[in-house]
Amino acid sequence: MRVAFLGLGIMGRSMASNLVKSGHEVTVWNRTPGKEVEGARVAGSPAEAARGSEVVWMCVSDTKAVESVLFGEHGVEESLTEDMVVVDSSTISPSATRKFAERVRARGAHYVDAPVTGSKTAAENGTLIFIIGGEEHVIERLKPCLAAMGKQFFRMGEVGKGHAAKLVMNLQIAVIYEGFVEALTLGAKLGVDAGTLLPLINASMVRSGVVEYKAPFVLKRDFTPNFPMRLMHKDIRLALDAAKEARVKLPALEIVEEVYDVAVEDGLQDEDFAATITLLEKWAGIQVKGQSA
Repeated sequence: MRVAFLGLGIMGRSMASNLVKSGHEVTVWNRTPGKEVEGARVAGSPAEAARGSEVVWMCVSDTKAVESVLFGEHGVEESLTEDMVVVDSSTISPSATRKFAERVRARGAHYVDAPVTGSKTAAENGTLIFIIGGEEHVIERLKPCLAAMGKQFFRMGEVGKGHAAKLVMNLQIAVIYEGFVEALTLGAKLGVDAGTLLPLINASMVRSGVVEYKAPFVLKRDFTPNFPMRLMHKDIRLALDAAKEARVKLPALEIVEEVYDVAVEDGLQDEDFAATITLLEKWAGIQVKGQSA
């Protein structure tokens, strides 16, 4: 397929590369010049990248960035044509997504929200999981692209439901991880070695994919960004905004947001979100230690 891929960040660059490797004709654009993907043509603007494409795929930082890419100067809107498919794999506001979709549809094109779950490694390996909102017949057309970048996809309903489900997923990740590192920090203060504690956690009902994935990085003190804290912080705020719109109270996430507020103030925004443990350690006056099990 002829695909315009817009946004070559931690996830997007690998996603675009996998499209090229699967034989798709890919044109790329990135807000900051200088990023390229081997085998892809580089465009000077979203409009140029989208021109003549069957699919326009976005993976950018936030709601404002998506709006700019779509409708800003030399945005995708200039090049929209009948039956073109616009796909958004960013993580943004569900309500804004619905508004963007209406504007795109008014030009005869289709809109799909398809945020992903999975790490930087999953993006590189083409094993992402897509969380999709959109019409079934449009998603069917996207299957060759989805297969190039991911291992599974789940349709959650109409446009906007993909982003809604992604926020629900990230809410759980943030809360589960916070509980895990609070447990490690208290354990360390009480003299329990993390390397001894982890086999117990993994053998019990508190075992989780979040813990299994993040624990080795925590024990190695490796906070290289697989998912930067600034983006998780953004997603927490999006979830709280969505909850406010829906008149839902999220007390645990509200407290976790406070931790992230302080962590960002401490300059940790470009570290992996796992680095919140360093803030807890500072407050406790101790460092979690132990060997990865």
